[in-house]
Amino acid sequence: MPGTAAVQPTPRERRRWSRYLVNERAEARVYRELAGRRTGEERDILLALADAEGRHEAHWLELLGGEPEALPRASTGTRLLGWMAKHFGSIFVLALAQNAEGRSPYDDDPHATAAMAADEKVHQEVVRGLAARGRRRLSGTFRAAVFGANDGLVSNLALVMGIGATGVAPKFVLFSGIAGLLAGALSMGAGEFVSVRSQRELLEATEPGEFADGVLPDLDLDANELALVFRSRGMGEQDALDRARRALERERGAIAHPRTGPIGVPAGHDVVGSAWGAALSSFLFFASGAIVPVLPWIFGLSGFAAVAVALLLVGIALMSTGAMVGLLSGGPPLRRALRQLLIGFGAAAITYGLGLLFDVSLG
Repeated sequence: MPGTAAVQPTPRERRRWSRYLVNERAEARVYRELAGRRTGEERDILLALADAEGRHEAHWLELLGGEPEALPRASTGTRLLGWMAKHFGSIFVLALAQNAEGRSPYDDDPHATAAMAADEKVHQEVVRGLAARGRRRLSGTFRAAVFGANDGLVSNLALVMGIGATGVAPKFVLFSGIAGLLAGALSMGAGEFVSVRSQRELLEATEPGEFADGVLPDLDLDANELALVFRSRGMGEQDALDRARRALERERGAIAHPRTGPIGVPAGHDVVGSAWGAALSSFLFFASGAIVPVLPWIFGLSGFAAVAVALLLVGIALMSTGAMVGLLSGGPPLRRALRQLLIGFGAAAITYGLGLLFDVSLG
């Protein structure tokens, strides 16, 4: 920035610039830690982000007139990112980094250049793209796991609350909770297996086949039905004709070589996950969620004490899964956690009220 050497910063400005400096350094370390766990294009992208943070660091060093004698600690969020990147290097780090890049203060700081502010916005989109890759890899099994755990927590909490409100013996509540756990876990596992297997079969049925590839050299270049193949895939008539002509010319002029997929279509489709993996995840995570509301009765509690402990344990679990989904989706974790809590406790309150009503009507 022109003329920055003549600027006499105030102590407050120097403190702010020093804070920016340490945060930029910490963020660069995060990207380098993540790059060390990646290969290929993702590694190159992360290293480029680290280099960009280094340019921002150099800007603040120039304004400060060199390395300060004392520097503040990086922000708590940035230090948490660094610790997670070093020990885990997971999708959660990218999701948190996406949120951090979106909260850049450079838009409102007159000492940050327009290029730096623009960099931060671009960084957010780059990190969003990297995080999206991880989310797609997790989409099948992770979706089944999260939904399974939440279903187990909510449904079995509602079950034991409803049964307990009728005034039955604690042992009956315990047996009802265990029965609900087994029935729900088996149902979730079977349902997820059928769902994912059916989805994969539908996708495979819509994949273009390769059976016609071998006849390409024999097709008439001027009048052929290859264009119909592309039109059936959604292309316009003229675009399909042009695409067919290029495909034939390429086929006839090229030496035979292995294909990566059917003509004109990239190989593969969106990953939906393994049917067995999704089913096992659903079973185990439903069971792990469903056991939580039953724990107080397993350890011999009864009455109000059992209900209070069950609500506390389930509340913690619901907020944890809600916050996890919030982090992965790039949304506010606290809002997602509170939403999960309200949904779960709302269902439990309804069944508890129905249990009380049923007890009164029988009495």
